[in-house]
Amino acid sequence: MKNGKLYIVATPIGNLDDMSIRAINTLKNVDLIIAEDTRHSLILLKHFDIHKPIDSYHKFNEQEKSSSIIQKLQNGTNIALISDAGTPGISDPGNILINHCINSNIDVVPIPGACAFVQALIVSGFETNQFSFYGFLPVNNKDRKIYLKKIYNDISEIIILYEAPHKLLKTLEDLQKTLGNVQICISKEITKIHENHFRTTIDNAIIYYKENAPKGEFVIVIKKNIMLEKEYSMVEKETQKIIMDRYLQEKEKNTLKEISKTLAQELNLSKNEIYNFLINRKK
Repeated sequence: MKNGKLYIVATPIGNLDDMSIRAINTLKNVDLIIAEDTRHSLILLKHFDIHKPIDSYHKFNEQEKSSSIIQKLQNGTNIALISDAGTPGISDPGNILINHCINSNIDVVPIPGACAFVQALIVSGFETNQFSFYGFLPVNNKDRKIYLKKIYNDISEIIILYEAPHKLLKTLEDLQKTLGNVQICISKEITKIHENHFRTTIDNAIIYYKENAPKGEFVIVIKKNIMLEKEYSMVEKETQKIIMDRYLQEKEKNTLKEISKTLAQELNLSKNEIYNFLINRKK
């Protein structure tokens, strides 16, 4: 028996008019739809007059459900995977099932469509030729520090994150400590009624969101200051020992910020660069 195919179908991230004709036809022609939240997806399917069997597939059951889905595909069933919004597998369930399909020689067919981080990157105005996408930062403090260190050491000029409203301010503060006062574009509610793109610095964003409670789903696009990092790396070999020696001498008497400020004046370097250098050497 010929295997069925798994279709990875992108759905709108807010505006239903963004649903492609190909996505609609695919969902109408498959034998089964698997969805992150069946209640949410039924609204979408009803809107486009799609009447197909639907089953749940989310982060809490993807391991156990994957084997039964593979069996259905091997029996010739064509299946479409959709998430609540956007492209499955991008900060949503899908990757585990896709890998099972690849290992079982089952065709995986992408049906392109909306993806929030791509739209946020485009409208940020930043260069788009090199970027890194990290999704949501971990909640666990230890894992979060590891991710932040990765972001600091990442060679990409642009870093992209997702964040929920109740965690936005903490994430901005953590990024400020890690990267300094970098340029950012914070996009919220992309394609929805309250869509907004806030192009600013991270310092200004923190001030703003302390006074205005964040609402909606956010994409943070960060422009790392490549020139400052390059200039700093050029002098780091000459100044690293000086900076570390001074820090060890004065850490009991002065704060990290005070030490960084003094050294910045003496060495004619950026205070934020020295601060970030010391923060990362302490981790």
